[in-house]
Amino acid sequence: MQPDYWNEACQYLSEKDNILSEIIAEHDGEFLDSNSDALHSLTRAIVGQQISVKASQAIWNRLETLLGSFTVENILSADQDKLREAGLSRPKIKYVRSIADNFQNGTVDPSKFSDLSDEELIIILCKIKGIGRWTAEMFLMFHQQRPDVFPLDDLGIKKAIKRHYNSEEYALISDDWKPYRTVASWFLWRSLDSEAVTY
Repeated sequence: MQPDYWNEACQYLSEKDNILSEIIAEHDGEFLDSNSDALHSLTRAIVGQQISVKASQAIWNRLETLLGSFTVENILSADQDKLREAGLSRPKIKYVRSIADNFQNGTVDPSKFSDLSDEELIIILCKIKGIGRWTAEMFLMFHQQRPDVFPLDDLGIKKAIKRHYNSEEYALISDDWKPYRTVASWFLWRSLDSEAVTY
């Protein structure tokens, strides 16, 4: 589902930034899509940690075949060897199970997320084993569809800014994109990959 701010953000960014304007025009009609299930989104972000979009998708496809659906029960009951065969490293298996545990015992309650600021939600998510700031930011962008998240440590974002702006002043450049840094980031990713990034 397209975020309600998307069209306004595209127009705003196109007027503010000529480079982004060209990228947005090349991908006219495309938008950041959200998965409505919080467990699914967090699990996918763990899978995508420190690997390419293509590799992440391949592992995800195998996990979908293995698990059927991403429920707490299916994740916790899955055979560890089969998860490894699907492409998950041992640490990522622990992280995925840690997320499922936190959902199961109620430590993480998605029904309360909308009441929290970006930073408050990041702090809560980072208490879960395996979730760092980058993973929490992916969740805010793709599940929560928060409009102004900028994943400063994302390698793809850094690569895109170096390529398009010939600069490593990532934070400084991103200041011009407020309050729509999520949208700017998504289009920068899109400029690098033939497939849209999703979590």
